[in-house]
Amino acid sequence: MPSYSITSSGLTVIMIKPADTSRIKRYIYQLPDCRKSYPYGRDLTVYSVQSEPFAYVESRKSIMLLSLRADPELSKLLRERYEEVLSAQRLDPRKWYTIILSGQLSLDEITALIDRSYQLAAADAMHSLN
Repeated sequence: MPSYSITSSGLTVIMIKPADTSRIKRYIYQLPDCRKSYPYGRDLTVYSVQSEPFAYVESRKSIMLLSLRADPELSKLLRERYEEVLSAQRLDPRKWYTIILSGQLSLDEITALIDRSYQLAAADAMHSLN
């Protein structure tokens, strides 16, 4: 489902195209010290920084699911605001949420959320070392 926003130049339709899902995966993997693994099979990729997971990417038929870490308040706010943001399955729903990449969130919004998830995981990794 596309999302719509009004800008100074008029109505803007934001869609996530199949090519964008590849861009999202490449964006995640280019983050510093990012590692990917397939502990649950080839349909679920786990992205980690220093062994702390920050993104799960799951391919299901024609859709892609992206699970990210979040502050509990952010996770709740995103679920209330966007239909495509759900409580994470098999992960702590207070600290994780899942985005159905259908186009409701822009690519810029998604990369900002990925960055936040990465920062939370990196902070946890540094805390574990101390």
